Amino acid sequence: MCKKVVIVSDSTCDLSPELIERYGIRIMPLVVNLGDKQYRDGVDIDPDLVYAHYEKTGVLPKTAALNVADFSEVYKELTDEGCEVVLFTISAEMSSTFNNARLAAQEFEGVYAVDTRNLSTGGGLLVIAAAEMVKAGKSAKEIAEACQAMTDRVDASFVIDNLEFLHKGGRCSAVAAFGANLLSLKPCIVVKDGKMGVGKKYRGKFAACLKSYIADRVGDASHIELDRIFVTHAGCDEDIVNACVEQVKAIAPFGEVLITRAGCTVSSHCGRNTLGVLFVRKPE
Repeated sequence: MCKKVVIVSDSTCDLSPELIERYGIRIMPLVVNLGDKQYRDGVDIDPDLVYAHYEKTGVLPKTAALNVADFSEVYKELTDEGCEVVLFTISAEMSSTFNNARLAAQEFEGVYAVDTRNLSTGGGLLVIAAAEMVKAGKSAKEIAEACQAMTDRVDASFVIDNLEFLHKGGRCSAVAAFGANLLSLKPCIVVKDGKMGVGKKYRGKFAACLKSYIADRVGDASHIELDRIFVTHAGCDEDIVNACVEQVKAIAPFGEVLITRAGCTVSSHCGRNTLGVLFVRKPE
């Protein structure tokens, strides 16, 4: 008989409190530094506080990876209770969090660290898949291997209304930001091979760009697993979010169209008015 398996994720998975409770997921919050104050992502800081700090000071927060000791503490607690553990982190290309989780896991039996090769609900899709495998009676090793194999099928992308945060964070030049804003360009940021890159650039008002983006990305949904799809946003207007959800629902009979608010990590990088649709592609 398999031991009880606990699914753990860092806070970048951007799952809502309702989903975290539904699937019994344990969250390890990343550290967010605002000035000389340190916060825990999703615990004592949220994106609105990040935006307010930036508007007041012009300074973006800095996020810090969880260290080896952080993971060891959680692993010890859970294995002492007789559990196996599968832990998910933001892409190793974006943070040292995975490497620290992996190093800590080497000291424990039945503990597996999974590099989602993604961020936000791109990783969240894998976390939920893992939780469903727990219910199906899979072992931690089986779950970790299956989810690692799924990473290449996760489709994660976002459209950004304004490049200010990307520019201030050193992720695009002042010239590129100025040119995009002048031409009303809204770039699509695509996660590929564990890294963020620029995909198609849309032109016009944000709401209209999102409509084109969803049509391009989701298409007729014939390439998508229909169990669930995420509409994840960073502080977008409710009417815009609802319009995107209705557009997605009209394309195909998805089992769930889940709305989530991006946490502090994505919000710190992309800023307010960022929205994406995230899903798992069918095996080729």
